[in-house]
Amino acid sequence: MLSKCLNVYRALIFTFVLGYTSCALIPEPEVKIDVLHKPFLCHRKTKLGDRLLIHYAGFFENGTMFHSSRENNGEAVWFTLGIKESLIGWDRGLREMCAGEKRKLIIPPTLAYGKEGRGKIPPESTLTFEIELFEIKHGPRSHDSFQEMDLNDDWKLSRREVKDYLRREFDKYGVAQNDTQQESMVNDIFTNEDEDEDGYISAREFTYKHDEL
Repeated sequence: MLSKCLNVYRALIFTFVLGYTSCALIPEPEVKIDVLHKPFLCHRKTKLGDRLLIHYAGFFENGTMFHSSRENNGEAVWFTLGIKESLIGWDRGLREMCAGEKRKLIIPPTLAYGKEGRGKIPPESTLTFEIELFEIKHGPRSHDSFQEMDLNDDWKLSRREVKDYLRREFDKYGVAQNDTQQESMVNDIFTNEDEDEDGYISAREFTYKHDEL
């Protein structure tokens, strides 16, 4: 019986989705987007949850370059769009983009490194990035349900949030509620998903687990 319920759990829990919904985004400030090159053919555009392979160069307002993926290591980098893995400005500025497209993003401090700065980036820095997109892949997780689960909007899932979600999904599909079984499911989820064992499943932990799904 538990094995059957765990199969129900897997069919449901792995439909969670990470990222922003349009209603959750703060309308201001904005990222300024300049399209430097757009390919003639565009088979599909980027969306939240996609993994993107990019080259990028970052510049201060005075035009000084502070980083270049080409010059620093010569390799393009992968990142997942929409889970705050990089700058919020990237999550906003690289949507609806085609493979082969190049963009310039001018990102205000609040969508970059803010009041604290980071490393060689001074506090309150407006940053410019030139980004070329080479490849788009479907992300290992989609983006529809994470905020429904993440009730306090802290970008991590507690045991209570996961259990509450399971209860709602069991009700939705007419599966009888059983606290013992649900607690076993929660334990199984955290054993497999909570990589750093801090008692929470972060957006990144959830996204990078189970790539086969």
